[in-house]
Amino acid sequence: MVAAGASKVSLPTKDLLIRGALAGAYLGVATSMAVGATLQTGQPIVGALVFPFGLCLVILLGTELITGSFALLPCATVAGKQGAGLGPVLRNWGWVFLGNLLGSVAYGALLAIALTMSGAGDIAPVGKKLVEMAQAKTTGYAAYGMAGMITVFTKAILCNWLVSLAVVMAFSATSVVGKIVAMWGPVTLFFSQGFEHSVVNMFVIPIGMMMGANVSLQDWWLWNQLPVTAGNLIGGLVFTGLALYLSHRPQPVKETRTIDRLPEPELVSAPATVATAR
Repeated sequence: MVAAGASKVSLPTKDLLIRGALAGAYLGVATSMAVGATLQTGQPIVGALVFPFGLCLVILLGTELITGSFALLPCATVAGKQGAGLGPVLRNWGWVFLGNLLGSVAYGALLAIALTMSGAGDIAPVGKKLVEMAQAKTTGYAAYGMAGMITVFTKAILCNWLVSLAVVMAFSATSVVGKIVAMWGPVTLFFSQGFEHSVVNMFVIPIGMMMGANVSLQDWWLWNQLPVTAGNLIGGLVFTGLALYLSHRPQPVKETRTIDRLPEPELVSAPATVATAR
């Protein structure tokens, strides 16, 4: 975890943007596939079982996802790695977040064209479901006021606790199959329970807006994107990153110094004095 965090901090801006954009698009592809699988089978668990393909693409291709960075980079900071101070960490998070956003919205725009016959036809069933999801993730929470805000924030914490666990668990395997198996469970758990992932929402809400969802930019950012990002930060940083690092970090070896005992001095008898008679 420390090594991964340290390597991510040192990446140049260009790489962070490109890798971040690719990761955002990959999660968008996985989300639309999961929605389609759910509609085709009528079983939400099927969608949850296929969604982890997205994180597999992200991890195996070495792209950058802000939710994973929330867990890994602070470990490098706490471990005192060179170049992993607060400034470089915030720089990484900022560029990766922007890259994730650009990639998610770009894929959403392309898919919106595909689902609406370039705006000239009816919206496909997957598109209608995405519109419904966009409204539920924004105005659905807004309808409950502060209770809705607390709910979306809590669901975001739970989400990235699981997603960042999947990222860390992938380190435990050396083979491709092992990494996939390690990641699949936690990601399925998050998606099947409807928790809130900031990068998934960078795709779902904008594409819903493109296809007519009654959601404003303010609704998107105030009632979802900002609280979800904050919750994802807490979930990844506290519940995965710091919790695992602090409980598994190598303990410093205490040096024990042995003091050699000096040999006890031998008693030497004084030489006898011989009296000489005069």
